[in-house]
Amino acid sequence: MSDASQADAVRTALSQAAHALAHGLTLDATLSEMATALVGAVGATSSAVIIADADRSDLDVAAAAGYDAAALAALVEALGDSAHPLVAAAGGGAPTWGGETAIPLTVSVDGAETVIGAVSVTWADTSPPDAATRGVVEAFRDLLAVAIDRSRLGSMASERSEWFERMAHLDPLTGLTNSRTFARVLELELVRAGRQGGEVALAVFDVDDFRAANEAGGHAVGDDILRSVAAVIAESVRLVDTVARYGGDEFIVVAPGAGGGAVARRILDAVAALPMVADRSISVSAGIARFPADGSTSEDLLAAAEQALAGAKAGGQASIAEASILPTG
Repeated sequence: MSDASQADAVRTALSQAAHALAHGLTLDATLSEMATALVGAVGATSSAVIIADADRSDLDVAAAAGYDAAALAALVEALGDSAHPLVAAAGGGAPTWGGETAIPLTVSVDGAETVIGAVSVTWADTSPPDAATRGVVEAFRDLLAVAIDRSRLGSMASERSEWFERMAHLDPLTGLTNSRTFARVLELELVRAGRQGGEVALAVFDVDDFRAANEAGGHAVGDDILRSVAAVIAESVRLVDTVARYGGDEFIVVAPGAGGGAVARRILDAVAALPMVADRSISVSAGIARFPADGSTSEDLLAAAEQALAGAKAGGQASIAEASILPTG
């Protein structure tokens, strides 16, 4: 191949690799196209890219060009051999230049070079490649590293966005739904029940003597109590129910259907069975209101449940009261 033809082949291959980097739909597809372009750019017989897992020490073949099924299977098998040139390169070893070349893929993280994989190139001629060919391989090395790093950054950004989205709906102390999300759930359940002619029970729970426990043992003890109660409530409800932390020491359950009273009693019994925290027993009282009997809007239903809760607490610890009904202990 003439020098001009070789230069054209390199330009075409680099253009193909750059296009894959900018427009590749998936990382595997991008790396595969780039590996194919690398083979064409330097007249090689094959090329492979392996990636070091970001969370584990495992290595994976992310792309391969010029490999038949048997050769690819052998390459996958070789990933367990630390002496294999490609595996050694992925572990941060020095590049090996020859008929089978293996080079680490690195990116700069906070000023330090981090190895994220390796690329291999194989030629029929076993002699080391010349300087120009090395330069082309190194250019592809950098493009491959950028593609992998960009994909990982995108995954991290997506995971962080999902985490913030989840946290926006959760109470940070207990992990339960927060009051803002609970309000939306309640509205949806009331709309559904109104459309279907069903019922919704709203149960508000308050930790008995929580202020005294908090003052005597400190906020750490108070937090332990809240987490313990939250865990019990979450385990005691049905799959269709929604549990939320509603205030400092208040929890709330939205229970579609007519089973709210049974759910509330189950929660009271389960909380009463909790081990003591800082030599204090734990109990909760509950107020229950029902849609549509005790309120047709979320505001009316909440007010009725809070009123019932006040009646329950007046009747003693671990009591339940339903709206407009005297508390029972």
